[in-house]
Amino acid sequence: MNKLLKKSLSKRFALSASALTLFSVIAAPGAAIAQQKFVSIGTGGVTGVYYAAGGAICRLVNKDRADHGLRCSVESTGGSVFNVNTIKAGELDLGVVQSDVGYNAYKGEGQFKEPFEKLRSVFSIHPEPFTILARKEANIKSFDDLKGKRFNVGNPGSGTRASMEQLLKAKGLDMTFFSLASELRPDEHGSALCDGKIDGFFYGVGHPSANIQDPTTTCGAQLVPITGPEVDKLVEANPYYAKVSIPGGLYQNNPDPTETYGVLATFVSSADVPEESVYNVVKAVFDNFEDFKKLHPALAHLNKEDMVKNGLSAPLHPGAEKYYKEKGLIK
Repeated sequence: MNKLLKKSLSKRFALSASALTLFSVIAAPGAAIAQQKFVSIGTGGVTGVYYAAGGAICRLVNKDRADHGLRCSVESTGGSVFNVNTIKAGELDLGVVQSDVGYNAYKGEGQFKEPFEKLRSVFSIHPEPFTILARKEANIKSFDDLKGKRFNVGNPGSGTRASMEQLLKAKGLDMTFFSLASELRPDEHGSALCDGKIDGFFYGVGHPSANIQDPTTTCGAQLVPITGPEVDKLVEANPYYAKVSIPGGLYQNNPDPTETYGVLATFVSSADVPEESVYNVVKAVFDNFEDFKKLHPALAHLNKEDMVKNGLSAPLHPGAEKYYKEKGLIK
């Protein structure tokens, strides 16, 4: 009898406790906040603009998390291709991706064997000129001068590496064009250049970038133009490319403009990520737009109208579309 009584009382207490908990959640003014939601952003190397931009977005999202209950975290990753694959696997919610990589991912072209049909655009940010930086002593004045040199082609999984491979293919070349095709990460290639371990590196990045500034200041590294008929054909054939000029005097020891081509950095997500989460990320950026532009020099010249249309290689995420329609940025 005692056992039955004890069991009955335990059960009744458990039910009462559950009811009390439920009542507390309903009655609490911050009940929605108790259900904390998380959003993760994949970026790139810690010295690049991707990481800085992702961090800037998370700071703006987290600033108002008491209102929307969304907590944002930024992750340093291998770059564009890695971010696409990780979003596809459901391990990241958003990521920064070169516009060409986003195009290939959505279409199932280039480095992607099948279309990622759930890929969704959120907004674009800064232009990313493809940048070659070379040791001053190597006397490299053009891409052709890189023949037989020790050259960093970018780490596997990065948009930089994918674009390097496309450029080589357009020129009818492969990695044997270089005496060494190293695969250093962006946070490693600058010091390797100044230490004489490589003669140059290729990097898609927004300017100004500390990653370029450090070697130009420390060891007088030189920007190298990327031009020629093969580049002209690449730009003409691919809507995600555009010709770009890196301004002269932006970096020490490089007084003249450097002609090249490039892509746009874009934020992407998956159709599986909740509309509300993406809406709140977009709202955090666009409602605090002037603050966002001040968080990195590469973001200083952004305008909202371009960000919602340029370089977007996949359909807009419903959360982003909802915000843009509310604000009259799209019809």
